[in-house]
Amino acid sequence: MTKPRILAFSGATRKNSFNKKLAAHAAKLAEQHGAEVTLIDLKDFPLPLYDGDVETDGMPENADALFELFMAHDAIIISSPEYNGSISGVLKNTIDWVSRPREGRGSAYAGKVAGLLSTSPGALGGLRALGHVRTILTNLKVFVIPEQVAIGGSFSAFNDDGSLSDEKMAGIVDSMVKSLVTTTKKLNQPVD
Repeated sequence: MTKPRILAFSGATRKNSFNKKLAAHAAKLAEQHGAEVTLIDLKDFPLPLYDGDVETDGMPENADALFELFMAHDAIIISSPEYNGSISGVLKNTIDWVSRPREGRGSAYAGKVAGLLSTSPGALGGLRALGHVRTILTNLKVFVIPEQVAIGGSFSAFNDDGSLSDEKMAGIVDSMVKSLVTTTKKLNQPVD
């Protein structure tokens, strides 16, 4: 494998979301560690709430577009906000639509590698949501790397350029992203 392909996004759609900033920061780090990264904004892919009747009538165009993006990448970076102790509705809805089978196509998730991050104004930094994202992705046969990062105090966590203001936390995020890139390379090496 030359360069692992990583899809990065936040589970938030708010314009000035701290989790969008964190996803963008992690995407830059992944590129520095030798990955080819596609950073997307879920706001650009609006979807109806998952409904089997809607699916029967025809898959929404944005669900198919996201499915193709997931299929084209080896790994994913998700920066998940925490809403009421769990993940955002938009993130769960995206995961559900992308998980739906397409005729003659494999799973958009199976065999992928994922790295998880979160940030919030609270002290736990969105940590409770990460456990839920991990459980959902593991159920979809995604290998979620053990390292994950939750950054509290998001109002002061970022510099104006989008980098992290705390040097120690910046190192932890860098280490997690490096692990994701390295793991993805190892798991996608051809077997002799």
